[in-house]
Amino acid sequence: MATHVNPTRMELTRLKKKLVTATRGHKLLKDKRDELMRQFLELVRENKALREKVEAGIASANRDFVLARSGMSDEAMNTALMAPTQRVYLEVATRNVMSVEIPEYTAQHRSADQGDLYSYGFAYTSADLDDAIASMAGLLPDMLRLAQVEKSCQLMAAEIEKTRRRVNALEHVMIPDLQTNIKFITMKLDENERSTQIRLMKVKDMMLEQTHHYKERAEVAARTRMEQSG
Repeated sequence: MATHVNPTRMELTRLKKKLVTATRGHKLLKDKRDELMRQFLELVRENKALREKVEAGIASANRDFVLARSGMSDEAMNTALMAPTQRVYLEVATRNVMSVEIPEYTAQHRSADQGDLYSYGFAYTSADLDDAIASMAGLLPDMLRLAQVEKSCQLMAAEIEKTRRRVNALEHVMIPDLQTNIKFITMKLDENERSTQIRLMKVKDMMLEQTHHYKERAEVAARTRMEQSG
């Protein structure tokens, strides 16, 4: 509805510029939404593969722990795992993807020596415990990547929804309203121009009529003087 719009040429120019900006913004937002959706689907597929891999690795490590526990006493198991020698430090950075701050997780170990994984001597522990600890240590990069991908999916999904609402608002509300207002003002200006032309034509006819009658009166007066003089 074209309400509270001044039907002037200045307002028409302003609305046309606003329509051009809204149309350009609508296209850019659609492109952004499509690209976000493409990257989101890629992350979803990666997330599915990583989750299956991590869950399978955790299940395998749990089986190794169960086997190790069955061959060791509770006291020996608790003593072996009481004081870990290796430490892991998590570094968090961000990367901007289509105005979305995507997290990036990196694990830094206190020591690169693989022997630091085992905080116990091998004489009183089983090989299954070694396999379980090695499996869990090997899963750490995949677990961090999985956490990063899942968080990225959440952030991208929120941004996609926000962008989708903006696209719909421009496409179904703002742009149609601008087009309606522009059409309304154009019709009003055309109507005013036609009215002005009609008034000018009427004034011209009146002026012509007044001029014609003046000539007729002048001719009558001239004939009257000639008759009087004859």
